[in-house]
Amino acid sequence: MLKVWEPQAFLEFLSRRRTEFYPDIEAQVRAILERVRREGDAALYALTRQFDGADLEATGLRVTEAEYREAEAAVTDEFRAALQVAVDNITAFHRPQVPASWFMTRPDGTIMGQQVTAVDRAGVYVPGGSAPLFSCLLMTAIPAVVAGVREVIVCTPPDRSGKIDPHMLVAARAAGVKDVYKVGGAQAIGAMAYGTATVPRVDTIAGPGNYYVTLAKKLVFGPVGIDMLAGPTEVLAVDDGSADPEWLAADLLSQAEHPNGMVILVTVAGEQRVAAIGTAMERQTEALPRAETIRQSVAELGAALVVGSLEEAADLVNAVGPEHLEVNLADPWAFLPMVRHAGSIFMGRWTPEAIGDYIAGPSNVIPTEGTARYASPVNVETFIKRSAVTCYSEAAFRAQAPHAVRLALTEELQAHAASMQIRLKAQDGPAPGSGARAGGERGR
Repeated sequence: MLKVWEPQAFLEFLSRRRTEFYPDIEAQVRAILERVRREGDAALYALTRQFDGADLEATGLRVTEAEYREAEAAVTDEFRAALQVAVDNITAFHRPQVPASWFMTRPDGTIMGQQVTAVDRAGVYVPGGSAPLFSCLLMTAIPAVVAGVREVIVCTPPDRSGKIDPHMLVAARAAGVKDVYKVGGAQAIGAMAYGTATVPRVDTIAGPGNYYVTLAKKLVFGPVGIDMLAGPTEVLAVDDGSADPEWLAADLLSQAEHPNGMVILVTVAGEQRVAAIGTAMERQTEALPRAETIRQSVAELGAALVVGSLEEAADLVNAVGPEHLEVNLADPWAFLPMVRHAGSIFMGRWTPEAIGDYIAGPSNVIPTEGTARYASPVNVETFIKRSAVTCYSEAAFRAQAPHAVRLALTEELQAHAASMQIRLKAQDGPAPGSGARAGGERGR
């Protein structure tokens, strides 16, 4: 079931695939965004009818309190209990990420520092499609809430009846989301980026989606922030023959059941090991509801790479920069220091990637397509920004400004220099009527 590739040939294939451009889709996305920008809610209603088959004119775009109550009644106590475990773990993992503001005082009295604040409003996009991915909602909204974002909203596509899956709505309330809107696709990104009469404009948009959603995020970046440009899911499993092949097969299939999911096996245990895992994958696929999707994903994007050492395996991991990395080795911790580029790393045979999708704690919204070489999973930092703070005393300014003036004049920016020179020419102390606070610098 897994095609055996020569490593260099696979890396070349991967490079070609990752540089594909979609001009036709991007043109469609531009048109959708422009329509949302011009027409607002009217465009959202029309596009939701066109793409999702749902007429929301009578009920509106925003989920109502009655719908939340219906959702609460529709889910089981078992779901609620599992959801709470996930919420607790995700919250606990992200709390230590919150950075503190800090200040330092130089010997000359200058105060320098950094003030950390969260964005005011964050928008979370949650894909709909063939499954209600409420796990993505949790993994994106909770880091925003922990970061201190005042208002978190969610956009997700409705079904044909105009409803949102009840598990999604219960998860939204559990995660601290303010409002959920029945809008999907590129039009949802446009609504959050530009704002409409119903959907408020946000400061940052986070969450995965299809090519239309990803290209929409790319096109609105600037007026709003985004988390990343995420593509289809990927898993790379490193194997030394010590794990049960049935377990490894199940792990690879868990990502192949996503459309266009890429599954890669890197093993030091030879081609017979690949054959054993492939046979297990074929047998297990027969019993899975999404067998057709799995077969297509594996046929198009399934690969096995046989290498001679774990060092060579690590080189391949770093060259691929996978979204998910499973380290299925007898001693996974010895391998970890060799890993430089991976979005999320799962250590040892008792840590399948799938547990990370739901309850482990780290976000499951992770950089894909090799962007792990410079990007990180969604986390608290996605929703915060840092402001530099500077406060000079008069003595410090008079001591250092002449150097700054010299640099400004060298750049031929005379107005910059003049704003410092006018102070250097002043008499000691603030000018009359300047409004300077009694007591001078902070802390006196």
